[in-house]
Amino acid sequence: MSAAKIPFRKTMEFEYGKPAEVAHGVRRVVAENPSAFTHYGTNTYIVGSGEVGVIDPGPAIAEHVDNLLAALAGETVIHIIVTHTHIDHSPAAAWLQQATGAQIVGAHPRPLDGGDTVEAAQEDFEPDVVLADCDAVAGPDWTLDAVHTPGHMSNHFCFSMPENGALFSGDHVMGWNTTIVSPPDGNMGEYLASLRLCLKREDSFYLPGHGPEIRRPRPFVRAYLGHRLMRETEIMNCLERGRTTIPDMVSDMYRHLPKAMHGAAARSVLAHMEHMVEEGRVNCDGPVAPEARFALPEAGN
Repeated sequence: MSAAKIPFRKTMEFEYGKPAEVAHGVRRVVAENPSAFTHYGTNTYIVGSGEVGVIDPGPAIAEHVDNLLAALAGETVIHIIVTHTHIDHSPAAAWLQQATGAQIVGAHPRPLDGGDTVEAAQEDFEPDVVLADCDAVAGPDWTLDAVHTPGHMSNHFCFSMPENGALFSGDHVMGWNTTIVSPPDGNMGEYLASLRLCLKREDSFYLPGHGPEIRRPRPFVRAYLGHRLMRETEIMNCLERGRTTIPDMVSDMYRHLPKAMHGAAARSVLAHMEHMVEEGRVNCDGPVAPEARFALPEAGN
């Protein structure tokens, strides 16, 4: 399956700082942090009314927190829920807590011993309530059920809202682009397993951390998964042609991308190589690393 078959939607109607109802019981406020990785910016969601939850308060941008507080005037924030701890999703949680007194709900980041990455993470994130798979966070008229979906990050959670059939998919599945899986915390084997987990679910639509909603999630996730498996086939083809390094593979596989994005693409290829070496489908001349050389196993080995 080719990447072109993923039914991306790049556009959405919104106004920065202004709350908009995007589903029954859900309002969205978009942060002003647009980039090649965040699209228009981070989607912060307000769930319920009166006593509400805030999902992904976003980056440490004072104006965004002020906009959230204006949207929440007259209401009580009881939970601040974080899908994962990249800096475009979690840092404003502490600012919002200071203003509201609400509990922060999420999972600790995994301690890492250095290593290159693409997206910066908030290493000092400290939730008041530490999530586990299947935990529930609730208000008087809303419920969020936690779905652990590691891969993009080890502490990534999606949240289903049974009252309207939504899944808040964070950065696990996005409607405007594929998701970056960047070691050391990003893990391709876990990511593929989390996609397959989503295929077994019956959510009606997704509300992602960036970009517009995903209206037909299961076909979309199948296309997402097919795209990743297609990349693995491309890697095998590169190896058969003697393209044994990640930079060489990226040059072959991502000709359609501007070179400024090749660094991010290389992180995803590295994640694929970790997964394929672990499964014995590819050999490596040492530890899997950006500078390593790779080869197909010899026949019979």
